[in-house]
Amino acid sequence: MDIASLAGLILGFVMVVFGIFSSGGVTAFGNFIDVPSVIITIGGSICGVVASNTIPDFITGLKGFPLSLKASKDDPESVIKTIIDLSNVARKEGLLALDEASNSIEDQFLRKGVMLVVDGTDPELVRGILETDLVCIEERHKKVIGLWDKWADLGPAWGMIGTLIGLVNMLKNLEDASSIGPNMAVALLTTLYGSLIANWICNPTATKLRVKNATEIMMKDIMVEGLLSIQAGENPRVIEEKLKSFLSPKNREAMKEGGGGEE
Repeated sequence: MDIASLAGLILGFVMVVFGIFSSGGVTAFGNFIDVPSVIITIGGSICGVVASNTIPDFITGLKGFPLSLKASKDDPESVIKTIIDLSNVARKEGLLALDEASNSIEDQFLRKGVMLVVDGTDPELVRGILETDLVCIEERHKKVIGLWDKWADLGPAWGMIGTLIGLVNMLKNLEDASSIGPNMAVALLTTLYGSLIANWICNPTATKLRVKNATEIMMKDIMVEGLLSIQAGENPRVIEEKLKSFLSPKNREAMKEGGGGEE
């Protein structure tokens, strides 16, 4: 579980609850529950998101929410170490020895690249195949992120629609003083609900998915550069220094302390 995402969602909810409670006590919570406002804002924004996507894309996009809460298993340092191990095997035993070494690789992208190298595929073709794979992966990720961006846009928009509905109803019945309060509540609560949808759930989810996407793409870029360097017969230490350029200075130092590649 990603502690930052979970803590952010929980604390955001707590801040709203505290704001309501501190200004009106327990009884004030009832003032912030309005079924028509929920239907207009949440229901309307969901309908807009569905209309903007295909049903399979919509379902896939919703799966991005639990993904944003999961702790990332991506570890660039571990990937670099795996590449260095493969380069040592290739340097000592030849590229064909990577066939057996690839059996212990769980990442399908890396295994695919290793098999292309073992098969003697032209380096430019290897790069082309893997980079095409990368583009497709990123496009799939962008569809999921785009759904949450769209929902973040539509939430406040439908909140405004609800506000206008409430104001129209209120202005049409100004002679009835008892209707002013309920209609005004709908007008204001739809705006509140729309803002919560966008700023409490959708925008944070989209941002976290972007971070995860960037990390995954960086790791796969490391794999591409590493495999091409192995295919070119470069020294493992040279490969290590090249791949460490993808890391922050702090992580480079941590890898240096952990030991480098073998000759």
